[in-house]
Amino acid sequence: MDEKLPFEEGASINKPPLFCGLNYKYWKVRMKVFVESIDQGIWDAIENGPFIPKVEKGGSFTKKPWSQWTNEESEKAKFDCIAKDIITSAVNSNEFFRISQCEPAKEIWVTLEVIDEGTNENEEKVLNMFKKLRKFLKKRISKRDSSKRYENKNSVKVKTNNYACLEYGEQGYTKAKRLKKKRRKENQEKLAIMNHQAPLQVKLEKLISV
Repeated sequence: MDEKLPFEEGASINKPPLFCGLNYKYWKVRMKVFVESIDQGIWDAIENGPFIPKVEKGGSFTKKPWSQWTNEESEKAKFDCIAKDIITSAVNSNEFFRISQCEPAKEIWVTLEVIDEGTNENEEKVLNMFKKLRKFLKKRISKRDSSKRYENKNSVKVKTNNYACLEYGEQGYTKAKRLKKKRRKENQEKLAIMNHQAPLQVKLEKLISV
């Protein structure tokens, strides 16, 4: 009876890791380990460029015709072709069309490095910038809200203390106080009228008695 393993299966050691445009740094390390496990000469072709057999003519070196290559030179030159085959088999179609015009394996590797590693670094910088901006705006909004709450509290106090009665144009009067003052004023006016009429009434009574 098969028992379920307590861990997931790893990647195949016979296939290169596939790069889909994400997490380039992880893929880069995995690819180096995979290529070196096949032959160190393949990784040397990726890192330092292809081996090109040369011949000396007239004090200068020129490319040696393929028909004159030795077996050892053919084996060394073949490493670049193997490297190109491995890299192109380890990328998806989107990444493949980015490198399809590159010739040596080193040019393919450097192109991926410039495009994808640079893109990832830029994305990280942009994300960090947005995080800082979001944090700054959050602090600013919280400060604005707290200042608004403080202003609202003060404005309530100001409105209460500086309340102006529409009828009397004075501060500090509520509706009840305004009505109380109005009644007091009416009573004072009635008393004034009565005081003004009292002497006249006494004179009329004296005349009538006579």
